[in-house]
Amino acid sequence: MRRIYVHQQPGWPKLTWDAARLAEPMADLRHRQGRLIGRMAALGFKLRQEASLHTLTADVVKTSEIEGERLNIEQVRSSLARRLGIEIGALKPADRHVDGVVEMMLDATGNHAKPLTAKRLFAWHAALFPTGRSGLSTITVGAWRTGPMEVVSGPVGRRRVHFAAPSPARLKREMAAFLKWFNGPEPMDNVLKSGIAHLWFITIHPFDDGNGRIARAIADMCLARSEKSSQRFYSVSSQIRQERARYYEVLERTQKGRLDVTPWMEWYLGCLGRAIDSAEGLLAQVLAKARFLESIQGITLNERQSLVLNRFLDGFQGNLTTAKYAKLAKCSHDTALRDIQSLVERGVLAAGPEGGRSTSYALAPRRKG
Repeated sequence: MRRIYVHQQPGWPKLTWDAARLAEPMADLRHRQGRLIGRMAALGFKLRQEASLHTLTADVVKTSEIEGERLNIEQVRSSLARRLGIEIGALKPADRHVDGVVEMMLDATGNHAKPLTAKRLFAWHAALFPTGRSGLSTITVGAWRTGPMEVVSGPVGRRRVHFAAPSPARLKREMAAFLKWFNGPEPMDNVLKSGIAHLWFITIHPFDDGNGRIARAIADMCLARSEKSSQRFYSVSSQIRQERARYYEVLERTQKGRLDVTPWMEWYLGCLGRAIDSAEGLLAQVLAKARFLESIQGITLNERQSLVLNRFLDGFQGNLTTAKYAKLAKCSHDTALRDIQSLVERGVLAAGPEGGRSTSYALAPRRKG
């Protein structure tokens, strides 16, 4: 029996949902979203910038991880800081691919009020694939795909087809309908619109590759519109990465279902809520960093010390050793040791009990009051 996908249902693309079932989760989500934005607004400009940089870095890294691709987090952070004009010390050069993902995400959120057009989507796609290749394969870049598209898993000979997208002959018409709806005057809450747009775009699957990343950028664009701000304080892609198996499961079931997408929207709104909850940890980290930096305001640091301390305060894993310091600061072991001893003497770092070459260092506790 031939599988009927949602885009083959009579009435497509007129997706429907149960507004009554979504009313309570929508109201709860909007309340939590507003509370988080309010708390961030009280932080002041510099701390909001810091929080937004953290969130955007996570968003760029995790949206690629969902597709099985790992980006260098320091390159992503440096690329974002450079484009946002945020001072983070020494910047790490980023390759063209990292810059491309960063450019797409910043255009989606920073220019969220601008219309979404085919030309803009083509530019995003070209930024994602600057070499015209996806892995070892040459792909069509900056244009709709020209071949069939299936989402499959499993080894050759035992492949499982999870989804088959609309044929290439339908793409121009399908994308015209999507863009008309997205840019249209239809009075819809932008949080709700982000979930519908995400599902609709990824169902069309108009590109040879990168559809998931672009779908999530479109969703982030709607969320930025809902907050009337380009600054991001919670990462939906990070939460989807945590729930990746469930994300694909709900997506597949919806794409093999009918036009009523209420279950997808219930999961999506829940995922957004959990992303906002996770942002509370980010807020605590940003505030702790601000308090520590304020406590050492009178201490002059060289560029290497400033760089390593910022890494520490941004969630550096484990304690610091002279070898780790030398690697982070790109300096000799002797220079690293002198820098560390200077920080210990001035009460910025505290030495562990190990002694000798195995001595580790942590941030010194600050006096209260």
